[in-house]
Amino acid sequence: MNGDLILRAVLIGVGATAAMDLWALFLRCMFGIPSLDYAWVGRWLLHFGHGRFAHENITKAAPISGEAILGWCAHYAIGIAFAALLLALGGAGWAQHPTPLPALTIGLLTVAFPFFIMQPALGFGIAASRTPKPAISRQRSLMAHFSFGVGLYLSALLLASVLA
Repeated sequence: MNGDLILRAVLIGVGATAAMDLWALFLRCMFGIPSLDYAWVGRWLLHFGHGRFAHENITKAAPISGEAILGWCAHYAIGIAFAALLLALGGAGWAQHPTPLPALTIGLLTVAFPFFIMQPALGFGIAASRTPKPAISRQRSLMAHFSFGVGLYLSALLLASVLA
């Protein structure tokens, strides 16, 4: 991936992740729906240093200083990585003339990451199967990742218009 695509991946990934966070903020403010506490992600990552990669329930694991900052940084780094994947698949042509379908597809496909890696490792089960309301948790994850896909497209579109 060349320097232009790396810069685009960073900007598009940050924009798309911010769109996902704005969606979560909207849901919390309008409907009182909580989103994932990214401190739990940081806690999970920091426990790697202690040889712990999966938890029975991350909310009951010992908190570690700096977990919230690390969790939020990881959240944005993952968004950038998924944007890089989109650009690696779509190439410079898509980056210069973005269309919605590839971005929305990648956005929805990224839900595999929480369903099969994050949620099980945090103790919430595969596809949130160990949460109080798995179907609602799954629906929220799909909506969040769809908003990420929308953010991928809109960020790429904005960037393409600025760099045109």
